[in-house]
Amino acid sequence: MEYASLKRISTLPCWHGAITIEPLAGGLSNESYKVTDADGAHVVRFGEDFPFHHVSREREIMVARAAHEAGFSPAVQYSQPGVMVTRFITAKTLTPQDVCAAPEIIARFIRSFHLSMGEHVSGPGYMFWVFHVIRDYARTLRTGGSRMAASLTGWLAMAAELERVQVPLPVIFGHNDLLAANFLDDGERLWLIDFEYAGYSTAMFDLAGVASNSGMDEQTSKALLGAYFGHEPDTKVIRSHDAMQCASLLRETMWSLVSELFLSAPGVDYASYTADNLERLEAALVRYQSAYGKLPA
Repeated sequence: MEYASLKRISTLPCWHGAITIEPLAGGLSNESYKVTDADGAHVVRFGEDFPFHHVSREREIMVARAAHEAGFSPAVQYSQPGVMVTRFITAKTLTPQDVCAAPEIIARFIRSFHLSMGEHVSGPGYMFWVFHVIRDYARTLRTGGSRMAASLTGWLAMAAELERVQVPLPVIFGHNDLLAANFLDDGERLWLIDFEYAGYSTAMFDLAGVASNSGMDEQTSKALLGAYFGHEPDTKVIRSHDAMQCASLLRETMWSLVSELFLSAPGVDYASYTADNLERLEAALVRYQSAYGKLPA
């Protein structure tokens, strides 16, 4: 554990009595710790603003508070710039296999989040549109001299085609980072955590993100869509979802490349994470192009 982080935790004014501190694994860009005091267990999350990733910690804390009010997330107990303390929940962190085993439950949970959160968020309305993010990441990667800058022209042409086939959907408030590890199961209900990228979008990005991040097959993805929309998806919705899965994986690949330029987290190998996501993207593109034809490159 970093001495500076331990010292900072120990000086936070929210504790009651002596504390014990344990690091929590899993963050790609933030440090998290479990802290236990006389009142119980808490999670301390350190994170800076990341303009290159469109991340504002003030907005993240606002969404975390709103998500608690809406019944989806643990209570925020304390915050200051760069620090958020939430209630610790004894729960299982879901795996991709867990998500794939329960697409209908996950879909209904996501839909409830989408339809409820707008009543609770405050401040300026942040818009997350993955194709804008991809275009902005491309600018950052070009000016930053990314090692994969030569791929950007082809990626942008591909993203434009994936955007073109998106079906019109209502604007909702999305999580926009639905990795399996951001779902918790306490044995009675699901919880959702980590709201760095939460904002207004359409449902398709969250639906594609949960499918691509968990490695859902075609049948499971259709079950996810059917449970979310309440009816069997038509061919345009299925194509839109397939295209958005490719866009989700492209965004994650570019996120990692941007992180290679700007971030250094203990124990995180961004180059390996880039390679893993690029491999998954290429596999998704093969599936997409076998069904719908060749994309620009």
